[in-house]
Amino acid sequence: MIRVILCDDHALIRRGIRDTLADAQDIEVVGEAGDYTELRGLLHKLGKDNPCDVLVLDINMPGRSGLDVLHVLKDEGAAVRTLIVSMYPEDQYAIRALKAGAYGYVNKGGDPATLVQAVRTVAQGRKYVTPEIAQMLVESLTTPVTEQAHHKLSDRELQTLVMIASGKRLSDIAEELMLSPKTVSVYRARVLEKLGLTNNSELTVYAIRNGLVAS
Repeated sequence: MIRVILCDDHALIRRGIRDTLADAQDIEVVGEAGDYTELRGLLHKLGKDNPCDVLVLDINMPGRSGLDVLHVLKDEGAAVRTLIVSMYPEDQYAIRALKAGAYGYVNKGGDPATLVQAVRTVAQGRKYVTPEIAQMLVESLTTPVTEQAHHKLSDRELQTLVMIASGKRLSDIAEELMLSPKTVSVYRARVLEKLGLTNNSELTVYAIRNGLVAS
């Protein structure tokens, strides 16, 4: 039996994923978390004697993002294998997530059967990539690629960019990420500098044009 933990801040999304996985007789959801703090407590509760095989993790969460969680688990040498399930398009976040330690990346809007297949693949210790991601990887090896400016952003800088472009104020971002407003302002300044932009309006236009947020 493949033991799975779900980590997503939206209860309805977790329910949908749980119901999808419940149709597979070889998969069991053993716990759910809405953020990093709950996830840590759940992993500690399960412990080494009753471990989880696969962590199904969202990228966009309050506090530590999914990318942050990937880095923490990787640094700690955690045995759990992580499958990212996100609303964001593969061409913007999949490669970044795989580099951070994810075993696979699946879009939430995809076929439910794909999620089940991905969980089974990751549980076996193999990487799961969709045909779209595989094509991206091949192209990155065989053709010169002009790197987009936002690819140079750190994970936290990218997260700040997306949240600003989604209409959130710096104070709201600071509260959600559990950072000081001054720190968020520093991230914003770095984003503006790296992207060659001057204000939040230009950040929003950039994010929409590059598919980082919905128009």
